Amino acid sequence: MESIQETMNEWLNNDDFMNILYMILKVLIVGLVISTILKVSLSALYDKYNQELIDQGMDMDEFCTKSYPPNKSKIAIAHWFRLGTRKANTETPIPLECFPSTHIEGLYVAAAAGKSGKDKKDLVKLESLLPRRTSSGSIDKRHKPTVVVATIRMGFGHHRLAYSTCSWSLAQNYTTIFHDLISIESEEANLINSVDALYSKFSRLATELGGPVEHVWGLMMKQGDADALRMAALFANHLQPLLKAYPKDIPLVCTHQICSLVASAAGFTNVINLVVDNYPQWFLVVPKTLNCVQGPVNYQSFLRMGVPSSNMNLTGHWCPHDMVINIPIDCQRRIDNINTEQDPQPIRIVIPVGGAGAQKTFITGLIEIWKPLLEESKIQIFLNAGDHDHMKSAFRQCLKNNDIDHVEVNDMDGVNEFSKTLLENPKTTPLQPVTLFAFEEYFPAVATTDILCRCSDVLVCKPSEMAFYPIPKLHIRRVGDHEADSARRACELGDGTMEARTVQDAYHVMTLICQTKENDLLKSMNEAILKHHHAMHNTYGGCQRAVELAVSGGSIVE
Repeated sequence: MESIQETMNEWLNNDDFMNILYMILKVLIVGLVISTILKVSLSALYDKYNQELIDQGMDMDEFCTKSYPPNKSKIAIAHWFRLGTRKANTETPIPLECFPSTHIEGLYVAAAAGKSGKDKKDLVKLESLLPRRTSSGSIDKRHKPTVVVATIRMGFGHHRLAYSTCSWSLAQNYTTIFHDLISIESEEANLINSVDALYSKFSRLATELGGPVEHVWGLMMKQGDADALRMAALFANHLQPLLKAYPKDIPLVCTHQICSLVASAAGFTNVINLVVDNYPQWFLVVPKTLNCVQGPVNYQSFLRMGVPSSNMNLTGHWCPHDMVINIPIDCQRRIDNINTEQDPQPIRIVIPVGGAGAQKTFITGLIEIWKPLLEESKIQIFLNAGDHDHMKSAFRQCLKNNDIDHVEVNDMDGVNEFSKTLLENPKTTPLQPVTLFAFEEYFPAVATTDILCRCSDVLVCKPSEMAFYPIPKLHIRRVGDHEADSARRACELGDGTMEARTVQDAYHVMTLICQTKENDLLKSMNEAILKHHHAMHNTYGGCQRAVELAVSGGSIVE
């Protein structure tokens, strides 16, 4: 003890030691003061940002409840780095014009006035498409309603949901406007573009590099907490001009939560928010809207998180009209091919590429390992490379290197003819074991998969929005950990497999699917689809009910 005391005395009597000690204390005190000032300043900055939303009638802290208080510093820093001192335009709308879709009969597409690139004779005034009014100013429901379907192209998924919704609206002969926020040429659309570019880039890197990069990206896709929702709402507040040209009470179905947040901030009163995936995250739900979910896990989870029941609806899966109404015919055709004793057709597999252009290595690996199944005529592959040049090149090279014959289809006329031929005569055999679908335009890249699903036996895809489709599915490696729950949903319904994380695992599962005489895996999936289709609450009719809710005004949230 004496030696310790002597040592302490020596230190305390050492001027150099004491100077260093004083310096450290000064740094700690200054650091503490700066930290306190910074925390107070960021808190005030968050309150300023949040007040802008409250002024628009959207109190995110109230919606997220006291159980999920904001990390004010994190949100303020993130928003400042994204938008800096930019002031949101909450008053002036971007004027719109519309034109008939060149791909879908009866559908109108919205564009910024004067920037659609169309001839005047092809343009339609927005006012002529809007619903008629009664003398009191409300929508006259005696006339054909107008439905606006708002979306954002971030990958193919949100657009796929939008086209599915449009298909049900058009089937009811409603005036239907397709409104992609990112296509409304403007400063606000450019803000979204920058986010989309980062999302696509990191999706491709995660799937190609795998390992730690994929792990980190997967975790990021599950970080949609209440703070992420608050950040998204602050961002959406700057996008109001993209929607403000429409009347506030128009039936509005949104297939991206950013669209719903924009509508909520802008004061729209009849908004349907189609919630994606089967993994509940605050980031996906929106105040002042009716949040429609595809399954009971999301529904119950959001209620437990504190989302009011008046803001929730268990609606069903987001699937296109043509696919749903033909479920009995298509499933029976697949079952008949399984049961036939004479000349059974190969299992027809459709493999689409996502909008981010990811999974190149995984899919080329599948083609290589499935070569024996192709040579034995156990399977045929319909490979949709979409509009991604790097995917087209990779698939062509893979097929060439493995001496696999293929033909190509490059336009929608070819796609429709291909599908029509196989549907009208299921015994028809494509010219080659692999048919490669590759396009220069975006729309065929999205639509082709939906069209091919009807004439295919199995959909091979990551567990994205297509995990909810009424076709037997082999789920391959996900892009983002949030997608795992979508594969689990399909497996529990019986219409899809659990996720095959490796090429070898996918080969094993496909072998089981092809063994139609030894097991009933493929047959049972079709029977499950038929069961859920004929159920009282048709599992696959979510888009139909979403349109009905919007048109009836049942989505209005006070």
